[in-house]
Amino acid sequence: MAAESIAMLPWTISSSILSDHRLLPRGGLCVSQSHSSAAPSRNCVVARYSSTQSSLLFSKDSLRKCLRPLKALVASETPDVPTTPFTGDDKVGVLLLNLGGPETLDDVQPFLFNLFADPDIIRLPRLFRFLQKPLAQFISVLRAPKSKEGYASIGGGSPLRRITDAQAEELRKALWVKDVPAKVYVGMRYWHPFTEEAIEQIKRDGITKLVVLPLYPQFSISTSGSSLRLLESIFREDEYLVNMQHTVIPSWYQREGYITAMANLIEKELQSFDSPEKVMIFFSAHGVPLAYVEEAGDPYKAEMEECIDLIMEELEKRKITNAYTLAYQSRVGPVEWLKPYTDETIVELGQKGVKRLLAVPISFVSEHIETLEEIDVEYKELAMKSGIEIWGRVPALGCEATFISDLADAVIESLPYVGAMAVSNLEARQPLVPLGSVEELLAAYDSQRRELPAPVTVWEWGWTKSAETWNGRAAMLAVVVLLVLEVTTGEGFLHQWGILPIRR
Repeated sequence: MAAESIAMLPWTISSSILSDHRLLPRGGLCVSQSHSSAAPSRNCVVARYSSTQSSLLFSKDSLRKCLRPLKALVASETPDVPTTPFTGDDKVGVLLLNLGGPETLDDVQPFLFNLFADPDIIRLPRLFRFLQKPLAQFISVLRAPKSKEGYASIGGGSPLRRITDAQAEELRKALWVKDVPAKVYVGMRYWHPFTEEAIEQIKRDGITKLVVLPLYPQFSISTSGSSLRLLESIFREDEYLVNMQHTVIPSWYQREGYITAMANLIEKELQSFDSPEKVMIFFSAHGVPLAYVEEAGDPYKAEMEECIDLIMEELEKRKITNAYTLAYQSRVGPVEWLKPYTDETIVELGQKGVKRLLAVPISFVSEHIETLEEIDVEYKELAMKSGIEIWGRVPALGCEATFISDLADAVIESLPYVGAMAVSNLEARQPLVPLGSVEELLAAYDSQRRELPAPVTVWEWGWTKSAETWNGRAAMLAVVVLLVLEVTTGEGFLHQWGILPIRR
């Protein structure tokens, strides 16, 4: 199991399987669209943002009418972007957000602690939030040995920081070429350079306009959402940041440059096969718990499916009509995650006679443990055992020129929205325009989450969602009781293992 995976515990609410595995040739759609068929009305949501007040000015009624599961909010008519989108003494900064990863084997356990201490990763009831860090310490110590093995196999640490730093430098150069002399910063969620460190540098540099750009093409609660919640808390507590204008690009999987760059890499790798037209294109995305999508309103699945559809449409324009499929990797714990699972799908493809497979890491823009160890080693070995004879893998985008240039364009297009917001349309397949402030983005997401159905409260016998929910609650309660006893008495296995200090 990859240490950089977003992990959940057994007491996370789980759900029944919603999606089934689809496998079709390019003649038909390979993925189902999860979006509502009702098109949103134009100009149905209008909100404004100032640097001193970030409350939303639209009503719940208009949100119910207009907001699908948080697809990126886009303007109905993208305004013309001036050649020089800032004037005077403005200093423009771009903050790239990413997960982070341990750079040495000694970093693995503290990195895992930071990961599991995040409430967006392990969700405890409010009453037991004080157990978040002790629990994170316990899990990180337990998981560290296996995670270290994985990092040792790829050179002793994650290359994520080095690659992200390189992306930041290339983005800075691309912006300067386009007459936008901006500074670019890297803020990691769980390891150095932490987001807090990047913010301190932004303040020292006197940045007055900031574009926040998560390096996750698709939005998810556990990735972009977690980073943005951290930013929200930092912004609230700092007078300089309150007065600094900013905007957020919540997701950008629909952008033409990104789609083109992905299609270019796939087309190039297909040419390395002896019979390119017989290759199955296998998109492997990082998974999330099913409850995130079904019960918390996470838009990740819908955005991922549309992203793949757009890539295949681009390939079809190039006369590439290979069969393709999508699966989700990196699941951990006993709860249900998005299906189909990558490992199970590989076995199924081998049983169905697929001999040539091209793996495409679709949710990753940098090489790290999920691509270098999980895909390149574990899944390749599984594929060979399952009867697949020829294996290929598309590299992560990294500093690919088309991709970096498109990110620069996204930043430039966002600059007119820094410090203001005019959001009106949720139509798909438009170049994405920023939502506005960090706080507005999270408020828009949270407003939808409150409209989700209430959890199961009545027991139903059998292998049902009700039984699954109540079993999860019982397990959660038992673990919480044990942890409370451990903390209050000062005795137990956590103290024996040295995770909690022994009282003298």
